[in-house]
Amino acid sequence: MRTGMAVVLAAVVVAASAGCAGFYRAPVVPPEGFFYSNYKAPITTEFNDTQATGKKGTGHTQCILGLFSWGDASMRSAAESAGITRIEHVEYDFYNVLGIYSRFTIVVTGQ
Repeated sequence: MRTGMAVVLAAVVVAASAGCAGFYRAPVVPPEGFFYSNYKAPITTEFNDTQATGKKGTGHTQCILGLFSWGDASMRSAAESAGITRIEHVEYDFYNVLGIYSRFTIVVTGQ
């Protein structure tokens, strides 16, 4: 009985870490914690002297257990949410607790 519970627990941990628990690709990916992560980083490092001022828009996706995921974290939806027509800077925010719940937020700044 204990062996079965251990196998089930191991399977849940593997499924959670293989799901939406944090496999985002960007030039800057801060270290992720196994139990908890909450960080922000830029999507690109090519800024060409742009000013990160003005309006700020966001878009989100959320995930539970690596099994259910929903939302819209596209740059277009984030820009539209703030009425931005010219994007100057893009970054993201990642939040994860034990692979049970995670949230990815795209943040665009512009005019």
